[in-house]
Amino acid sequence: MASFCQGDAQAFDALFARYQRPVYAFLVRLVGPRTAEDLTQATFLSVVRARGRFRKDARFRPWLYAIATNAARDFLRRSKAERLTAQGDAPADPAAEDTAAAFDPGLQQAVHQALQQLPEGQRLAITLHRFQNLSFAEIAEALDLTESAVKVRAHRGYERLRDLLRAVWEEK
Repeated sequence: MASFCQGDAQAFDALFARYQRPVYAFLVRLVGPRTAEDLTQATFLSVVRARGRFRKDARFRPWLYAIATNAARDFLRRSKAERLTAQGDAPADPAAEDTAAAFDPGLQQAVHQALQQLPEGQRLAITLHRFQNLSFAEIAEALDLTESAVKVRAHRGYERLRDLLRAVWEEK
């Protein structure tokens, strides 16, 4: 990032090549695959625009995920009113559409649906920790929280997720 801030365009290409897929995967879990592609592009466009504000002592990955998180929040905030059907009901979860098949698609869908039931703070902490492999310190930096606050959110989120998944599997 330091090279890119100094005008090295190839440095941006290297950053994009390294982080595009993880950022896309993160955004898929938040907004679904159709919107994640656009938000990934918007995230990297924001990186280009904000490179002058990047602090040399900051770590790039948490900064990048903060930008991606804000892009997803903005999208969800803007689209909330638009997401109602003609009858005023919420449509089926868009993030569940086009999800890549995993080892157990049923489990993947159950986890996704359970994640969507968590409060945003818990969902972000779990998604960044479990699926994006960020440390709690990196998550704290990305979300502008203390590391302790992130750990509490993740702990409570994992507990709630476990309860939600247990209920799903007990029904079967």
